Amino acid sequence: MKNHIGKGIAALGVTLLLSAGAQAAGDLTTRPMELPDLVLGSEESDYSMSHKRYEMETGQAYSLKIISSGRKEYAIQSPEFFTKIYLRKVEAGDMEIKAMTLTELEFEQEGEAEIFFVPIKPGTFEFYSEGLENKGMVGEFIVK
Repeated sequence: MKNHIGKGIAALGVTLLLSAGAQAAGDLTTRPMELPDLVLGSEESDYSMSHKRYEMETGQAYSLKIISSGRKEYAIQSPEFFTKIYLRKVEAGDMEIKAMTLTELEFEQEGEAEIFFVPIKPGTFEFYSEGLENKGMVGEFIVK
């Protein structure tokens, strides 16, 4: 009987050690994977977007820097995507903005903003610069 109790305690100890190790990895939202910058407008075209496709996985933290060339007024929207992420924060200038969700990121002149988030639902979600879609300022977020 003692032998069975000893084995049971040892098995419980191993289980606790393994589960403690998994928890020791920490908060994944504080170590985001950096996506390539999304640059809006260039010397070649006021209507260019440096990337039109971003692939991600649910549960992984990401950061995305959006940079406006200032050549036009750009209002980046992605209504479906913005409601399917956990938004940790937005950094713009010397500010850190904490909000539940985004509606749009509007750049009236040259500038940048960085969003920190975790996708929580898979799918393909369109992003675009409002009013400039017919100029080709459309892309997609693909979440697996």
